[in-house]
Amino acid sequence: MEGLVSGLIVLGDPYLLMLLVVATLGGVVIGALPGLNATTGAALLLPFTLTMDPVPAIAILTAIYCSATFAGAITAILINTPGTAASATTCLDGYPLAQRGEAGRALGMAVVASTFGGIFSVICLMLAAPLLARAAYNFSPPEYFALTLFGLSMLASIGDGSPLKNLIAGGFGIFFALVGVDNLTTVERFTFGSYELYDGISFVPVLIGLFGISELLVQASNLHVQREAVSMKAIKLPSMADYRKTWRAILRSSGIGTFIGILPAEGATVASMIGYNEARRWSKTPQEFGKGAIEGVAGSEAANNSATGGAMVPTLALGIPGSATAAVILAGLMVHGLRPGPTMFTEQAEFAYAIFWSMMLVNVLFFAVGLSGAKLFAHVARIPVQVLWPCVFVFSIVGAYALDQSMFDVWVALVSGVLGFFMRRYGFSVVPLAIGLILGGMLEQRLGQSMVMLNEQWWLMFTRPLTLLFFVLTALALFGPSLWRVAKRQRHPMMSSGE
Repeated sequence: MEGLVSGLIVLGDPYLLMLLVVATLGGVVIGALPGLNATTGAALLLPFTLTMDPVPAIAILTAIYCSATFAGAITAILINTPGTAASATTCLDGYPLAQRGEAGRALGMAVVASTFGGIFSVICLMLAAPLLARAAYNFSPPEYFALTLFGLSMLASIGDGSPLKNLIAGGFGIFFALVGVDNLTTVERFTFGSYELYDGISFVPVLIGLFGISELLVQASNLHVQREAVSMKAIKLPSMADYRKTWRAILRSSGIGTFIGILPAEGATVASMIGYNEARRWSKTPQEFGKGAIEGVAGSEAANNSATGGAMVPTLALGIPGSATAAVILAGLMVHGLRPGPTMFTEQAEFAYAIFWSMMLVNVLFFAVGLSGAKLFAHVARIPVQVLWPCVFVFSIVGAYALDQSMFDVWVALVSGVLGFFMRRYGFSVVPLAIGLILGGMLEQRLGQSMVMLNEQWWLMFTRPLTLLFFVLTALALFGPSLWRVAKRQRHPMMSSGE
């Protein structure tokens, strides 16, 4: 309770409140721009938060995360182009509503459902914090090592490529994390005599390249795409009839989104798909879905925004990013010297609760912004990509250089961007590479600490209950799906042979 109150007091700082308002407006602009998303925005902004105190820095990144996820609904409804992947299912019913002159109604429902879903997930996050704080006393280096290993096992499912390609990309990320001097043995690895590689590859310019510059190269092939916009007079709040029709879908999708967000390797996109499908399955009029069902908009938007709060649970409590944007936020935590994990809720309770309260405030802010400025922000989507992406490129270069005023970081960002572009072209997701880079260094550090603690007797890890539990979960995550398919084929041999 003390951390809850102290975190709220921190939020009373006028400077922090001003930053949150600006970040919310910026997040809405980013989310409304097709091609840009919360991950790209957070990655580009990360270098500029390094000179700030930890609370404002992380609060800004979470504000971008929450508000950009909501803003994707604006273009999804008005121009049938989701500003973010998490709003793809919103197009299915939002755009048909807009085509028949109900764009204001659809956006009003999107704002209400997004706000409720976001606040619901933050409340769940606050309630989970005390439980995680009590669990912190059972964690030591072996438990953290096993937990990080479990997080790496999620690489197979965290990207949009095949599991094998995701693991390959994650392996490259881990390899990049090994570049530099080993902290325990002081042995140089893969530096090739380069002084710049002595301290390893900084993940900030890598993230800028993977999420910013590579997206620029991808968007370069869409220069002549024309988007047809639907006019809208004004946004309006849902009627009582709309509330009666959608409250179950909003509540259900908020729970689904929070749960999906908590699962490592999942995120708002998966949550919105499941939330939309469940809204259709439980609807009394499923035949309306795809033709302009207000329940479809409510189910999709409540789910994707509630996933943002849920994704912060494994990020803050376990040090495992719950989504691609959460990986960037995790990088921000590490850059500021903060240690994500269960002990954060005991040793840094004021910081953790300040982040929770800032996320709560951001959800209220984008409610006000969405109601008052959705029509204005819709015009942002009409910015020509020939103008937008060169600006993003310049912003990426400045951000990479600003980290350490190093041209080497600029080259790292450029090379990472080209690498990310070819990865996407050949079906590899860039997200596992980024997470492998972040978690790879943590894994090595925690393994070294565990070996020192256990006097080099690594097998003693299997005598510790929590460590053993995470090892079992890792094995199930890696081999469980294959074993299940084999068992299923043996149980139904005729079906597997096609007879």
